[in-house]
Amino acid sequence: MVQTPSRLQGNMTSTFEFLGLSATDVSTLLTVDLAIESQRQAFSNLASGEAILAERLLMEGVEDSVAFCYAARLNPTSGAVCKFGSMNPANPAQGRPAVSALVTVLDPATGVPVAVMDGTSVTTIRTSAASAVAVEALAAPGAHRLAVIGSGVQAAAHVHAIARVLPLTQVTIWSADEAGCRALADALNSEYEFSVLTADSAAAAVAEADVVATCTTSSEPVLNNEWIADGTTIVSVGSFAPNRFEIPRAIVERASAVVIDHRPTATDQAGPIVDAIAAGVLKPEDLIELGDILIGRAQARTSPDQVIYYNSVGVGIQDAAAAQAVLEAARATGLGQRFTL
Repeated sequence: MVQTPSRLQGNMTSTFEFLGLSATDVSTLLTVDLAIESQRQAFSNLASGEAILAERLLMEGVEDSVAFCYAARLNPTSGAVCKFGSMNPANPAQGRPAVSALVTVLDPATGVPVAVMDGTSVTTIRTSAASAVAVEALAAPGAHRLAVIGSGVQAAAHVHAIARVLPLTQVTIWSADEAGCRALADALNSEYEFSVLTADSAAAAVAEADVVATCTTSSEPVLNNEWIADGTTIVSVGSFAPNRFEIPRAIVERASAVVIDHRPTATDQAGPIVDAIAAGVLKPEDLIELGDILIGRAQARTSPDQVIYYNSVGVGIQDAAAAQAVLEAARATGLGQRFTL
């Protein structure tokens, strides 16, 4: 006899238990060093073909907001991970984070959700950790001075992460938010022995920098090619959509190597990359994926005086690697709350 949908449903259990991890839990478990290692693994797996990465989904909303959805597996036998959230530039002025998200991890065998965690903290930590991986691989020998454009959560996270891979002696910060810039400098000065300064302009901030990290959501360039000294490594995390342009075309054209997290994503979503390709100053085949550098298949910097540009759009494999690291740490420590649905 053929069973009806209701009888089929009655024969199946619909409850499952999963681990809930708050922003505090994630921040406790996903240390900077663990996050950096997770991102090395993410990009290495992506380059080797071991990772499974779905196409990113973006949906524009009100007040220049963008909802996003990322999905990936770290390898074919690992659980699928999905991050769903939104980037709302107007939020910080209202005391809310610019990025809000949730991450769900599925069991690799059953597909049942085994963990749901705060995705905002995952995004913050994994983004800055990936930048640290890029800086370690791309910076000129002896690099020790960092400039940060921006004063928000990502700006702070980038200092914390890059400090783990470079022997920093000086950090200079500039932001249109003068009060936020001063507050960030004061907080970092109380934590680190190296000097953290504020600058009167973006040009002054980057003038002596070996590494520049742009951490804004600007739709227009926040740097000028003439400000950038030879040998500088530029890391941009704010050009994550076709209408975001932290970096001007002149810098893209000048760069001896343009490094990206994922070629198909960058050519479709990274504003400066999309623009440069459309203008004919860059070809898709010129782009170097970070993972290829990590596994030794490609090289970006061949001389200390070259300008190297890394554009991070952000891809789901980063969240998959970070979320798996968080879940393993939570299981080892017992942190988090168990829920049943």
